Amino acid sequence: MWLLFAFIAVPLIEIGLFIQVGGAIGLWPTLLIVLLTAMLGSWLVRSQGARELANLRGSFNELRDPTEPLANGAMILFAGALLLTPGFFTDAFGFALLVPQFRAAAFRAVKSRVNVQSFTMGGAENHQPHEHHHRGPQDRVIDGEFSDVTQTHDSPRGPSGWTKH
Repeated sequence: MWLLFAFIAVPLIEIGLFIQVGGAIGLWPTLLIVLLTAMLGSWLVRSQGARELANLRGSFNELRDPTEPLANGAMILFAGALLLTPGFFTDAFGFALLVPQFRAAAFRAVKSRVNVQSFTMGGAENHQPHEHHHRGPQDRVIDGEFSDVTQTHDSPRGPSGWTKH
């Protein structure tokens, strides 16, 4: 029900803000502000997204819990969508999501409401008996192709061609 309310309320708020701001400063300055916030927002999303992607890679390389970098990346992506949507209300919320302290507070608020039962990274204890297990570095498996090169000897054996006799 709250999602339906948001789909109705947000466009109404945006229309009201466009009318108020456009009446105060005029049409062209209002459109210029909308264009500038979209350009500034896309630049901020790109730079912060790249930084958060590096944090995510680091958490995978160090086998740390990737939950926070993933959540930050999702919030940055959502901020980009809000900033590309024309409007002052969505821009304000999009810019707020680009502030690391706001994202951290939002992450803590969501984390306190979510209960994770278990979290494992790459353990073999969750495999079903019919699944194939990956081989470790201690196993020596060589994959290759072969062709049978044995010849039938229908003709008498002569020189092999490798010698000059």
